[in-house]
Amino acid sequence: MTNLSPAARLKQLLAEDTCHVMPCCWDALSAKMIGDAGFGFTFMSGFAVSASRIGAPDTGLISFGEMLDQGRNICAATDIPVIGDGDTGYGNALNVRRTVEQYARAGFGAVMIEDQVSPKRCGHTKGKLVVAREEAFNRIRAAVDAREAGADIMILARTDARHGHGLDEAIDRAKGFSDLGADILFVEAPQSETEMARLTSEAAGIHMANLVEGGATPILHPDRLHELGYNFAAYPLTLMSAAMKAIQASLAEMARREHPADRLLDFADLRKAVGFDAYYEAEAAYSDTRD
Repeated sequence: MTNLSPAARLKQLLAEDTCHVMPCCWDALSAKMIGDAGFGFTFMSGFAVSASRIGAPDTGLISFGEMLDQGRNICAATDIPVIGDGDTGYGNALNVRRTVEQYARAGFGAVMIEDQVSPKRCGHTKGKLVVAREEAFNRIRAAVDAREAGADIMILARTDARHGHGLDEAIDRAKGFSDLGADILFVEAPQSETEMARLTSEAAGIHMANLVEGGATPILHPDRLHELGYNFAAYPLTLMSAAMKAIQASLAEMARREHPADRLLDFADLRKAVGFDAYYEAEAAYSDTRD
């Protein structure tokens, strides 16, 4: 166990000459399972948190307070660094600063701030709009100011400008974010390998690829993403989609008055994943050993 902060550990990982695979989480258990499976870091997906916590789509319905509360639980459940979805920063530049400060206090290693109009939308769904370039820059400027004032957290700057304004505008925004001091760049929804290669070459910095099954960006092997200039790949919905498919199949069997036994973890494995084995081991240290 290292004494480095989550931000410092994440920075070390992102300096490695590879493209890291980053499955995304939505609650404490999914984050714990990702860490236990050996992945170096994870991302709290706003899409997945909105779905799991309030049963609603990622269209700006979930609040800052709900996201922050979910984040505290997630960061407390795993030793690996967590990147938090900070959406648009939940208001003006001062709201952005507060979001960054509070996410740092919650234990996140990085926070993502994006340039969508509020209420924002999932990056691979319809209806996305972005704010003017200067407002987008002000959001990142405020986020960086919060970091420079003492918030121990990396800044992940996201632009959704590719959708409505083209790749040139998206690249210009990413370059501006980098100039302002953003630690990580994320251009959402490039539509080909050619676009992906161009944006990483023209906007220097640490880059995140966002791979949504059925989305606009091609799902490429991590080695190919590394060749294209990406430092890590987020899979924001892969685990939730797999879990929901298993739940739907199990519910269908139960509706037929059958039991989905073949779809289940062994009870021993379920207990271990939740943490019972570790709990009992720790409990033993405090047991009464007197005769």
